Amino acid sequence: MFAKVKSLGIFGMDSFSVVVESDLSRGLPRFDIVGLPDTAVKESKERVRASIKNCGFDYPNSRITVNIAPADVKKEGAIYDLPILIAILKASNQIKGNVDDIAFVGELSLDGEIRGSRGILPMLLKAKEEQIGSVFVPYDNMAEASVVDEVNVYPVKNVFEVVNHLNGKSLIEPCYKGVYDVETFSETLDFEDVKGQHDAKRALEIAAAGGHNCIMIGPPGTGKSMLAKRLPSILPDMSFDEQLETTKLYSIAGELPKNVQLITKRPFRSPHHTISAQGLAGGGKTLRPGEISLAHNGIMFMDEFPEFDRRAKESLRQPLEDGVITITRTSGTVSYPSNIMVVAAMNPCPCGYYGHPTRECTCTDAARKRYRDKVSGPILDRIDIHIEVEPVDYDKLSSKEKEESSVEIKKRVNKARKIQQKRFKGTNVTCNAKMSPKMTKEYCVLTDEASNLLKMSFDKLGLSARAYDKILRISRTIADLEESENIEFSHVAEAIQYRSLDRKYWSE
Repeated sequence: MFAKVKSLGIFGMDSFSVVVESDLSRGLPRFDIVGLPDTAVKESKERVRASIKNCGFDYPNSRITVNIAPADVKKEGAIYDLPILIAILKASNQIKGNVDDIAFVGELSLDGEIRGSRGILPMLLKAKEEQIGSVFVPYDNMAEASVVDEVNVYPVKNVFEVVNHLNGKSLIEPCYKGVYDVETFSETLDFEDVKGQHDAKRALEIAAAGGHNCIMIGPPGTGKSMLAKRLPSILPDMSFDEQLETTKLYSIAGELPKNVQLITKRPFRSPHHTISAQGLAGGGKTLRPGEISLAHNGIMFMDEFPEFDRRAKESLRQPLEDGVITITRTSGTVSYPSNIMVVAAMNPCPCGYYGHPTRECTCTDAARKRYRDKVSGPILDRIDIHIEVEPVDYDKLSSKEKEESSVEIKKRVNKARKIQQKRFKGTNVTCNAKMSPKMTKEYCVLTDEASNLLKMSFDKLGLSARAYDKILRISRTIADLEESENIEFSHVAEAIQYRSLDRKYWSE
């Protein structure tokens, strides 16, 4: 007897259609799985055999051959357990219903329970594209599955529910969009908690409004981490497309919490400085996204920036320029979106007190140079905004005056981002920081006074072509915050001051 059922697979960010074929023939009892399966798929036969027996179904006493097509694409993971089981039960006439327009995805336990799987959301989007009418998914993935419309999604807890539904004994209700509304990330901290540091707050407001990367340099205890952790509270609201793409990434990585339908708050990732280059960029045996991709449409905060492995820091080059990271391993090549804001923090020297107004630095000139040289020129040049965070005096720390809240700052950020959305409508550019050189030339129109200032600064500071473009984009963001159509002298003057720290510290 022969039967086939539909399923879905995942590779990188893309899902693909799969057909699971089952053939029961005469001969000595044997169970073979073909179609380029990995170890987890090969082990499916043991889980499927135990599930069929423990659920009280008849296990065919014959030669079983299962083919997972297409045969030239490697199949990974335990998600094919359920379709293999259904194909065998269909071939042995234990399932009477029609399964031609139904796809199955899920890992089985030995007693027939269906466990949650990663990558369900992109698989369902592929099912919608392929016009598959119904998909059976694990009950634990119900929230993310409900995002996709035009497909009947049936969340199931065990094999009995699937078989009873297909045989018409006990029908399952499909899940519907809009049932869940659970945020992924915890409540954000507020800028009103930060005393003083008005210059740093202003720089971070500009960074949030235009999507600019930034680096903060200052002695220990000045509030660099405190400022960075409050940056998500002023980031602009996510569009639905951004929410969907971010949720897809977290689903593929297996990082999407249970009962979360969509990620609606921008991610904030803060990897430890001991992380490997592979952990940051992604990869591994199954080519999963790394921290860079998991920060997509959000922030990656890198505290103690010089202490990160040099290969890990250099892996930022491609995503900072292109908004995508490509990983090539022996198992294949995948590209993950990495439209991120990098926020780095570092001390000015190993002891941390170089330039401190009251404490003396104990580092030698050679030690300071070795420390700063851990951050390469190409990486520093790709960071838009350089912020010097100075110590806060006692009067400001003890002041009872209320600081501006994140809510007020976010209003200005959202207003500036709406101007950018209107400007870049119809393109894949979402903010000023991502403008192409052609767009920069078109939208960054300077007044004569501003142009003269930029020319003088370019010659005097010895700026690179990349730094010149970044100053224009930062100026455009400052102008957007002030709702100015043209870039004025004051906008350029402020932007230039955010590109001076590399001259102050790295030119020594």
